Amino acid sequence: MEYSFSIDVDFKGKEYSFEARLATVGYTHKFYIVISGVEVTFEPDEERNYRAILNTSDKSSIKGVDIELIKAVGEKIQSILQ
Repeated sequence: MEYSFSIDVDFKGKEYSFEARLATVGYTHKFYIVISGVEVTFEPDEERNYRAILNTSDKSSIKGVDIELIKAVGEKIQSILQ
């Protein structure tokens, strides 16, 4: 089952809004969010923290992604679920 929603993140003094999909997969869940043209999957790890997985086979597209922005999105997801 999937749900769509938007997630707002303040990052370096700028407000970002991302479209997100929440999918339940077995006994867990995953968030799918496109950041800078790259789909990033956020999933809980063994300690219930969220890890980010960049879904791309084109390594050159990763260069345009701000890793700190991805971390900020992960922290926002974590704060929503607490």
